[in-house]
Amino acid sequence: MHPDWLLPDWPAPAHVRAFTTTRAGGVSKSPYDSMNLAMHVGDDPSAVAENRRILRLDLPAEPIWLNQVHGCGVAERADEAEPPCADASVAREPGTVCAVMTADCLPVLLSDRAGSVVAAAHAGWRGLAAGVLEQTVSAMSVAPGDILAWLGPAIGPEAFEVGEEVREAFVSQHRLAAIAFRPALPGTLDEAPRKWLADIYALARIRLAAIGVEAVYGGGWCTYKDAGRFFSYRRDGATGRMASLIYIE
Repeated sequence: MHPDWLLPDWPAPAHVRAFTTTRAGGVSKSPYDSMNLAMHVGDDPSAVAENRRILRLDLPAEPIWLNQVHGCGVAERADEAEPPCADASVAREPGTVCAVMTADCLPVLLSDRAGSVVAAAHAGWRGLAAGVLEQTVSAMSVAPGDILAWLGPAIGPEAFEVGEEVREAFVSQHRLAAIAFRPALPGTLDEAPRKWLADIYALARIRLAAIGVEAVYGGGWCTYKDAGRFFSYRRDGATGRMASLIYIE
């Protein structure tokens, strides 16, 4: 495994493997340098294929690559001819690799304490507000209190500026979500449009806690600020994608 890839610090069973790639260790050229794993961002397809081959060396099988649409669909089968149109996947069979790709959005990896089911979710703000984490936990079909969740690298609360409509989308569902937003420009709240800095890690924790998932780990990275280690769409526009992966051995 590449020394720069992130490993979850969580009490998952030993037979559950999980990690997140960084931008290091691949062959793609700027601005996709170097471990871009996405075919849809304008990178040379042969470079992406080589990056996926490198990744595959650390995996028991090809990941379930998703056609991510910032929604809340969950894929539970990997035998479609085309990538499933979903923003999360669930696996119960050993060797089936769940994966999501991100470059500012929040990747969430999940396992039950027994290691009988795992999942990966792509939680950008739209998918998070639409219920992607709730739908993923439901699809796992285990007690939420038995689930462990790990929050991978995402845009941090000092960089994630959003509009009033984003704040309202969350606060209208969970009043506690208001604590995850602070004014982007203090003293200008009477001006329109209103801007806020959002803590996507806090929003994910609030929504997970609301459905009974309280064993939540990770968080604290900022893809936007750490240009040497992470891709960031908001920072760079044209950029690659990292992958967060989980499977049962």
